[in-house]
Amino acid sequence: MSLQHFKDNVTRALVSKTIDGALHYVNQDREKNLTKLVDIAEKLMGDQFEKEVFAGARHLIATPDAKWMKFATDIMDELDPHVVKTHVLNLGYQAGFYGFAKTNAFAEEHGYRIPWIILMDPTSACNKHCIGCWSAEYGHKVSMSYEDLDSIVTQGEELGIYFYMMTGGEPLMRKDDIVKLAEKHNKSMFYAFTNGTLIDDAFCKEMVRLGNLSLALSIEGFEEENDSRRGEGSFASTVKAMELLQKYRLPCGTSICYTSKNYQTVTSDEFLDFLLSKGVRYCWYFHYMPVGNEASTELLLNPEQREYMYHRIREIRGMEGGKPLFVIDFQNDGEFVGGCIAGGKFYCHINPNGDVEPCVFIHYSGANIHDMSLLDCLNQPLFKLYQQGQPFNENHLRPCAMLENPEALPKLVAAAGAGSTDLQSPEDVCHLCDKCRPYAEDWAPTAQKLMEQNPQQQPGKKGHLPE
Repeated sequence: MSLQHFKDNVTRALVSKTIDGALHYVNQDREKNLTKLVDIAEKLMGDQFEKEVFAGARHLIATPDAKWMKFATDIMDELDPHVVKTHVLNLGYQAGFYGFAKTNAFAEEHGYRIPWIILMDPTSACNKHCIGCWSAEYGHKVSMSYEDLDSIVTQGEELGIYFYMMTGGEPLMRKDDIVKLAEKHNKSMFYAFTNGTLIDDAFCKEMVRLGNLSLALSIEGFEEENDSRRGEGSFASTVKAMELLQKYRLPCGTSICYTSKNYQTVTSDEFLDFLLSKGVRYCWYFHYMPVGNEASTELLLNPEQREYMYHRIREIRGMEGGKPLFVIDFQNDGEFVGGCIAGGKFYCHINPNGDVEPCVFIHYSGANIHDMSLLDCLNQPLFKLYQQGQPFNENHLRPCAMLENPEALPKLVAAAGAGSTDLQSPEDVCHLCDKCRPYAEDWAPTAQKLMEQNPQQQPGKKGHLPE
């Protein structure tokens, strides 16, 4: 073990002990001990965040009746203590502080970024065939071996990447390997997007034991809306999975693809109250993407519908009112992350064939983990060109190189010499982006209006695209 690894392990052990102490005594004097955690975080991360961030956290702790303070205390009261502690240590310290600092240092030294999060697909296999799902077109014949997954995480941890999300296919078709992976790499955080059908008591017990594996359940509305896309019986299976996670005091999130058909249902008070009753703590909202040769454009939102989503998401997670749910809408929250986060800027995707892609929705690449190291894959021309082009628009409500800036992706793919990585029906990049062009043109005026109305969103400096 190198001297640096020894120092890192000692620091982690000290942080772990401090978290144990704070959580052990938190019920005796919650304000005092939570404030102590914030003080420790500021000592560790004070050079990476503005002082106002830590001041805001202390103010929140001092107002126990505030919405988000109640949210935090409910988590401590209702979730398994070991799971809470491991999430704080692995996601908060190891990934959020140590890993993020290491990837930032890499960027300063080498002039390009490596991701903070890797999203990878253990398998293309799935027991569903949901309408509009790009992975449904992948077929069921391709998987990464356990050795492949282990190699990605091992190489990633050396680079400072400690957060690994998994999709597919249905990732829990490989749940034994996922448990094995999370157990071996116990400093990292693992997170699976799942349809929930394979969650059982035995798997929940393993999640409690490990502490570093969390799930987001895919759901598209109530039974009628959900099962029309995801198949008969899917809603009932998802609800059963939620109840199992709740039984074992495990955190539960949702992954919601919103479309022109369901956007109001999945953000309604009735639906959100239902999720809360089943123990859901957070929701990831994903805008429908017309990926695949046969993908429908009818499910794309019109400008009025997307503007509704923009305002509704902010209402739900407001400091007051709304719901005690932490919600993120990736397409409409670009103002908080400087537009697009793909291409290694903050995250990338590895498909079950080992192709390293800019994004889970961008099926083009020039690198594969079976042919080169992870670092060389992250250094591929497409990723560097992606980062040079970011942000693709000075308006961060138009973040994507495909959906809102369809002129960008063909230039990036051509200049990088990248090829299609679609496992079932390769789609020409111009065909993909031509489908998005009417949507992009329609959305642009509304996006401009919203930017001008929102003082928090300042125009960004547009990146440089290849000619």
